[in-house]
Amino acid sequence: MDNVGRLVVIVLFEGVDLLDVTGPPEVFSLARREADGADGYEVVLAAESLDPVTTGAGVRVLPDLTFREAAGRRIDTLVVPGSVEIDSERRVHALVDPVVVERVKELAGRSRRVASVCVGAHLLAAAGLLDGRRATTHWSTARQLAAAHPEIEVDADPIFIREGDVWTGAGISACLDLSLALVADDLGEAVALRVARQLVMYLKRPSGQSQFSVPLEQISATRRIEDLRHHILRNLGRRLTVVDLAAYAHVSDRHLTRIFRTELNTTPHAYIESVRVERARNELESSDATLERVASVCGFGTVDTLVRAFRRRLNATPTEYRRRFRTSRTAEGTARRGGGPYRPTAPSPHYS
Repeated sequence: MDNVGRLVVIVLFEGVDLLDVTGPPEVFSLARREADGADGYEVVLAAESLDPVTTGAGVRVLPDLTFREAAGRRIDTLVVPGSVEIDSERRVHALVDPVVVERVKELAGRSRRVASVCVGAHLLAAAGLLDGRRATTHWSTARQLAAAHPEIEVDADPIFIREGDVWTGAGISACLDLSLALVADDLGEAVALRVARQLVMYLKRPSGQSQFSVPLEQISATRRIEDLRHHILRNLGRRLTVVDLAAYAHVSDRHLTRIFRTELNTTPHAYIESVRVERARNELESSDATLERVASVCGFGTVDTLVRAFRRRLNATPTEYRRRFRTSRTAEGTARRGGGPYRPTAPSPHYS
């Protein structure tokens, strides 16, 4: 198949989840840029008519073409978002419109691959596209999907699942993870990682020159490890041991180490250090906190430990790093205190 201008069709219908619709195009647009436009994507929104579609968030979206028009084109990737309703007991139910199901079934036959976002898996299931397959969806509707379609192996744990040419994604924000996986499948992991960095995914950096995160270099696919990662982030200033993390995850020490090796290709200790270095970089870029304060907040304990970690991972001391990457806002504060004007030095290639 010609890889130039891969056509991505996103299905639109009344009440669709807005982020399901807007998230993937951002990823595909950045992929085109990060791949120097050589293997770009053409993303279009398709609906029953060209009338505005009101999303579940109340925002109206204009379709680019009708389902009939989309069916006349060669589709590379069909993206199927979902919609939900909340009952009086605040329970979430995925909505399945038979008309949309028929359109999805028709367009899927014209597509190289099909991907559902969040509860869009319910539409794929109703269209018969998940029969005999393993699939995921938002955790809140996984039981509903399994009960309605016993022929599907529903797994509520993974962020996304690929079964041949059919992909299913989990929660709403996981549309970005799913889209990145599609980009990686098409253009390689390197391009997908560059896109993730541009999106500032996982550890959101408030400012500074290096707008990407160390943990991006290890992408996990299960919620257990994601939960552990967020637990580590919330408790960086505390003592974090394998025993502590294993107890939190309700697994043995050995099994925890195996999880980190399998999912992140690293050890718990090395991963924690990488996250602490990342947090320290944020502090050094955006504040005038002393090294003692940075070491304490980030869980290093002592400045010596902080310095050793920086040398090991960045081949620079914290002071050298701050000199190169301190933000203008911090610099202005220094100038106001009589420290003289701040003139940023050119970033060393080592930090790019």
